[in-house]
Amino acid sequence: MNLEGQRSSSDYRTEPNEASHGSSVEAEGNQPQQGSKLRFGFRADDYVVYPAHGVGKILTIEEQTIAGANSLEFFVVYFAKSKMTLRAPTRKAANIGMRKLSDPTAIQRVRQTLSQAPYKARGNWSRLAQEYASKINSGDIIAVAEVMRDLYRPALNSSQSYSERQLYISALDRLSGEVALVEGISEEEAVRELEVLVSTAGRRSA
Repeated sequence: MNLEGQRSSSDYRTEPNEASHGSSVEAEGNQPQQGSKLRFGFRADDYVVYPAHGVGKILTIEEQTIAGANSLEFFVVYFAKSKMTLRAPTRKAANIGMRKLSDPTAIQRVRQTLSQAPYKARGNWSRLAQEYASKINSGDIIAVAEVMRDLYRPALNSSQSYSERQLYISALDRLSGEVALVEGISEEEAVRELEVLVSTAGRRSA
């Protein structure tokens, strides 16, 4: 199963050579662009959430000539964890589901969701796995929190399948990346905080 979901046909993606990528692109991403223009609610240096890939940073807004005639405008988004750069047409950002980082109120709702007793879904695992993956790739931070809560298993619990574990890790990765940026903490700290919440709720419901 592809945990990243189906990429929109409007996405234009490049995956740079890892050896050559580190210095040039990261340096570009760390330099604020003075007077950068606002396009459809976003500007260069904004951190955004891209549903199929998680948290990224808009490096720049560029124009490209397509098929030798039409000029299209793109957000160039860099995902540090996967070392991937993606170009998304600015006019389709909303349709793609790209959004700004959640506000502190939404993060508090994430905590509340993780503190609730897990929902024990029943039915065919293949169908359930698709539903979990759809939630993760929806870009909805509360839906992602629900996946993490419902698929959490204690470390010593051997009943978690490989595919359950992969979905859980994917949900945790999406949440911790966004929580860390919103709260100004490291991702490691965010992971610890989120897992304490969900493990405490799991013990109460056991």
